[in-house]
Amino acid sequence: MKNHIGVITTLHADKPCFSQLKSLSLHTCQLCSWSPDLWTKALAKQVQKEMRKEKVNVTALWAGWTGPRAWNFTEGPATLGLVPVTFRDRRISELIHAADFAQWLGLPAIITHLGFIPENPTDPVFIDVVIAVQHIARHLQRLGMEFWFETGQETPVTMLRLIQAVGTPNLGINLDPANLILYGKANPIDALDVFGSYVRNIHAKDGLYPTDPMKLGKEVKVGEGRVRFPDFVRRLGAIGFTGEFIIEREISGDQQRRDIAETITYLQQLLKAN
Repeated sequence: MKNHIGVITTLHADKPCFSQLKSLSLHTCQLCSWSPDLWTKALAKQVQKEMRKEKVNVTALWAGWTGPRAWNFTEGPATLGLVPVTFRDRRISELIHAADFAQWLGLPAIITHLGFIPENPTDPVFIDVVIAVQHIARHLQRLGMEFWFETGQETPVTMLRLIQAVGTPNLGINLDPANLILYGKANPIDALDVFGSYVRNIHAKDGLYPTDPMKLGKEVKVGEGRVRFPDFVRRLGAIGFTGEFIIEREISGDQQRRDIAETITYLQQLLKAN
């Protein structure tokens, strides 16, 4: 497999965005921003210039949204993504703005979390989320771009159901295998049987299943959790996946950097063997 390995980098207006890549000898990343006020043409030109100078491949813009967000089972359903009606219209506008910013950068797609999508296809909230996603996806389609959904709060079957209900041809999945485990939603290897053909990017992240049903499972270094990365990488190769592996380690400081560096080596070995 000749997939590229990268990391998540943060959009900045006042300092370089890609210095971490150079320190890790990488050239691939996802650009992440939760600040719609930064998404200007002027900053896009500045970042494009840095991309060319550093010879960076940015796979997509991970676009966040304003308002509260709680990554848990108790407050998450009322705060995350496009599911909460209180924030939905504003977040639709923000994601459309993100699409424009990503186009100015010359990127192929934006990525986001949609939230705790209802599993019942007749639930009015499910139908409302479909309509919201259609609105954003059609705007991206006019721009010649794609809309990718990061896995997390929904089951694989629910994600596939939503993609089919939205119905536009520019939809894809940013598969975070650890999230499927942390939220107790699925085995990520088996999930590829459900939506494998839609997977465009991978978040290389690992985790443990919840043991307290009121709390998410624990995120751990790649190779130390329940994703079973050797089997996961082999299965991705078997279904023809050619996208990037974007490393995500949800801690900070020196330990994060050490874990990312070790994960680069680990993934290189796995990819070489496959």
